[in-house]
Amino acid sequence: MPNYTFSVNGKSVTVDAPADLPLLWALRDKLGVRGPKYGCGINVCKACTSHLDGEAINPCVTPVSDVAGKEVTTIEGLADGDKLHPVQEAWLEQDVAQCGYCQPGQIMAAVALLKKTKNPTDADIDKIENVCRCGSYFRIREAIKSAAAKM
Repeated sequence: MPNYTFSVNGKSVTVDAPADLPLLWALRDKLGVRGPKYGCGINVCKACTSHLDGEAINPCVTPVSDVAGKEVTTIEGLADGDKLHPVQEAWLEQDVAQCGYCQPGQIMAAVALLKKTKNPTDADIDKIENVCRCGSYFRIREAIKSAAAKM
């Protein structure tokens, strides 16, 4: 099998995997990165949302061969040591999580949105397609607005 070298949360990694192995499985099974969650495997729920070179992606449908030489950031890579990212802080302040399963993906989608849109409208936030089975969308919206105000 071929080897693919890329960066995960600032650290260079190499995985031995088939070219079509979804990045999610390389992260979780080969590298032990557990933040991105498996939900659907077909880019619908977006529980696995992570960033590739700063852009939101869904590792469940991204072949590991597509990330060679690139930077992958997962929820584990957002904080700066003990200092949480402003979106993570807002999530705690707004008490967003219920079951918590989708929250890493939700946070990563929110961070990607705020990189592009400094003061998102409700319509901008509604474009985030991550699914939350608990229905905490109102608190997610409030957390994104709170983080935007701090950033």
